[in-house]
Amino acid sequence: MAFDGILLKYCVNELREEIVSGRISKIYQTSKNEILFNIRQNGTNKKLLISAHPMYTRIHLTENNYDTPSEPPMFCMLLRKHLEGGIIVSIEQLKLERLIRIDVCSRDEIGEETKKHIYIEIMGKHSNIFIVDSKTRKILDCIKHVSSAQNRIRTLLPGITYELPPLSSKLDPFITTEDELISKIMFNEGLVHKQLVGIFEGFSTVTAKEICYRAGLVNKNTIFPAFISVIDEVTNKYKPTIYENDQKSDFHIFKLSHLNARSKFFKSISEMLDFYFYDKAERDRVKQISGDLQTKINNEIDKNNRKLSKLSSELEVAINSNKYQLYGELITANIYSIQPGDTELVALNYYETEECFLKIVLDPLKTPSENAQHYFKTYNKFKNSIPIIEEQIENTKAELEYLTLIQQQLESSSPSDVEEIREELSEQGYIKGTNKKNKKKITKPNFETYYSNDSTEILVGKNNKQNDYLTNKLAKRDEFWLHTKDIPGSHVIVRNNNPSEKTLYEAAILAAYFSKGKNSSSVPVDFTQIKNVKKIKGAKPGFVTYDNNNTIYVTPSLEEILKISTRKQKS
Repeated sequence: MAFDGILLKYCVNELREEIVSGRISKIYQTSKNEILFNIRQNGTNKKLLISAHPMYTRIHLTENNYDTPSEPPMFCMLLRKHLEGGIIVSIEQLKLERLIRIDVCSRDEIGEETKKHIYIEIMGKHSNIFIVDSKTRKILDCIKHVSSAQNRIRTLLPGITYELPPLSSKLDPFITTEDELISKIMFNEGLVHKQLVGIFEGFSTVTAKEICYRAGLVNKNTIFPAFISVIDEVTNKYKPTIYENDQKSDFHIFKLSHLNARSKFFKSISEMLDFYFYDKAERDRVKQISGDLQTKINNEIDKNNRKLSKLSSELEVAINSNKYQLYGELITANIYSIQPGDTELVALNYYETEECFLKIVLDPLKTPSENAQHYFKTYNKFKNSIPIIEEQIENTKAELEYLTLIQQQLESSSPSDVEEIREELSEQGYIKGTNKKNKKKITKPNFETYYSNDSTEILVGKNNKQNDYLTNKLAKRDEFWLHTKDIPGSHVIVRNNNPSEKTLYEAAILAAYFSKGKNSSSVPVDFTQIKNVKKIKGAKPGFVTYDNNNTIYVTPSLEEILKISTRKQKS
């Protein structure tokens, strides 16, 4: 991940212009590792996201909406006490380290002006956010507590004096000369990109690899021109860009030629980081709150797959049970040739055109007539079981279809969607019901609203409760309904009785994206009017039948979804 000191330097420069002199109006803790500041600056509302997530540590402005807990955590309450209403007076990066200090001036309970420092340490799994009193240097609190038992060198707890993490003595890449660079590199030892990371402040592996790639055959003659080309791009013409190929994606403010990837430019570093991390962080938040549901659904799918396999074997045996009827008939036909105590009968199979003898096992404790009746009863038992087994197979397939749909919905759900799925699974008996006293009544499912290029409203259901509500309650008879053909996915409603081809195409892209075929090409999407869609009586939520449909084939792509998402809002 290329969130290195160089990128952070220019990110801080952008933030300085956007939030310094701004007033903190509200503070939220969106998850255990993330803080969201609402800031009013020059008549504009801005949202600053600071994350100490071990994998997605970052700081940037955001345009996205985040779910917040109904009861704010203690750290959030303390931030509100000391910082809400305060003015951001500065934001600085310490050297080229991934370490930021934000100074906030506010007033205490008796009206005296106070200054607090917010330190953000961007250090992977050791990332942290602190609020520190500027006079005493005491930690008022931090988002992650680290005791002396966990770290003997640096204790991070309320009341402890805040000490900066050890700062490096590496070279500053913006003032390094050619002689300094060449003298530091051991060209004969190889792995020059790793050496560069150890030589320069603010360098990530991605930055070092790009320099080596531009140098080609790395030597004393090629390394400095490649180094200068990167520094020049950063200094004079930086472009926040996301690069993506089939193996990986990354980002930086200069061209990552070595990735040989598709690129997408952004107006600012905040916009780039917001786009890059939002879905990843959202997936992580969903994973945290839906882990128990995903485990339950996966176990149910495994159980039903085993059941289906067993039923299929039983059906095969039952279908081939005619041999037991034949055995009974052959025993009856040869009943007078069977002696008491015989264990087998070798009889001519008179149903075959060519001479064929069958060896039939007999129970010596039974009479010939009883042996024949045993085989007739076995045949009738299997014959009568066929419709029962077939019904069980259909029910199991329907169960698997439903569980696979839930599995897909969890993969693309938001935190609020997860709660609706949890409620549905409780109603269906898969999990225990929630405490009715603490249960939050949902009056309307939280479906998402998009707008096509001609401003036609497009509604997307993210789970079965939303799908049922959109299709069976909200949509009108002449509006259009879309769903992936034979693939678990969302119900999509186009609120127009005569949509344009472009609107139908964009709605189909959304239907394909919010389905199990999200990563496939040429995904078939059926569309028809709502009047042709019927809810199946007694079926699980979200299941319908439809007719008079047409099919469109689409390939959901990041670019297409981005275009449509700019016209998105929550219901």
